[in-house]
Amino acid sequence: MTDSTSSGKEQGGDLVSFQDKSCPSCRAARRASGGGGGGSYAGGGGGGYGGGQREMFTATCSNCGREARVPFQPRGDKPVYCSDCFEKMRSTRSRY
Repeated sequence: MTDSTSSGKEQGGDLVSFQDKSCPSCRAARRASGGGGGGSYAGGGGGGYGGGQREMFTATCSNCGREARVPFQPRGDKPVYCSDCFEKMRSTRSRY
């Protein structure tokens, strides 16, 4: 990819555009594999909700001691809660 800079009309600032030098079949393969960054509304992206399966980790709930499945690797320096205890704590906490 190469970058080119031009001046923005409305804002008076610089605009940077990226020109992909990959061939069409390589771009299609990159998009199909979930890579390639994309930020358009029509496609690309690859992250966020609704994407593929997330890796889940097993931990012990800090509140009730039951097994908890969480979408992050527990480090041990912060409490981890099962979904039931997490909901109870979230509903009892003040929203402000």
